[in-house]
Amino acid sequence: MSGKVTLLNEYLRDRFGCKVYKIALNGGFTCPNRDGKIDTRGCIFCSEGGSGEFAQSARLSVTEQIELGKRKVEKKIKDGKYIAYFQAYTGTYDKVERLRALFTEAIDHPDIVVLSVATRPDCLPEEVLDLLEELNRIKPVWVELGLQTIHEQSARYIRRGYELSVYDEAIAALRSRGIEVITHLIIGLPGESKSDILESVDYVCKSGANGIKLQLLHILKGTDLQKEYEQGRVTVLSEDEYVDILKECVEIIPENVVIHRLTGDGDKKILIAPMWSGNKKHVWNHIQKDVL
Repeated sequence: MSGKVTLLNEYLRDRFGCKVYKIALNGGFTCPNRDGKIDTRGCIFCSEGGSGEFAQSARLSVTEQIELGKRKVEKKIKDGKYIAYFQAYTGTYDKVERLRALFTEAIDHPDIVVLSVATRPDCLPEEVLDLLEELNRIKPVWVELGLQTIHEQSARYIRRGYELSVYDEAIAALRSRGIEVITHLIIGLPGESKSDILESVDYVCKSGANGIKLQLLHILKGTDLQKEYEQGRVTVLSEDEYVDILKECVEIIPENVVIHRLTGDGDKKILIAPMWSGNKKHVWNHIQKDVL
């Protein structure tokens, strides 16, 4: 492609001077889309593990989870550092005292260089923003917002549970406090055209986000989306279709927005479709050849 893009691995090496690896943590959170505050069913695509299948067990302390995560990647990383990534469910949906304890334990670990928290834009009350701002003075704090789409019809279909204006308010509040934001989008949502997807990417890049994650729609076992798929009401993208869309997405992402993800591999134990996405190495080679 003609333009220059900023990929996460290169960005981290330039920023921290070494290889930086992400460790997925589980804070034992829930979600307002599951506990009845908004809904009890969760987003239509969300698995039983709250998108945290690769995270550690919430029964372990944060430090134990970090050490276990380090051991799992010790052959891939020598003398590197780590991102503490609270991935499962909604990472700011708890009492601020408990959040303080969990996040402080992570950020105080000597091998952690970034605290990253995945959450919903509607779960950032003032006291949580204050805490994140305070921790951001110690080490960088990233907040990952699950937007998925800017289109209200799609948002209603996936049961996202908040309007686009809530995202706008959240990103403005976070950026005003100097907190970096990474926004998640799903490629391949039912009913969305390529132009719809490109509109979402463009919107995110102009919203103030520091980074973007592009995620292929997966059909996972136990989700309501699985039922829709098995009833023939939902189709998934082929590998070539996905790479074609991805190429156009990347072409409109400016250099100052870090690309944190260009695909995604669902847990093979619960992946229903598309099965081609499970061959991570092959897919990444295809993306490097035809997209980057």
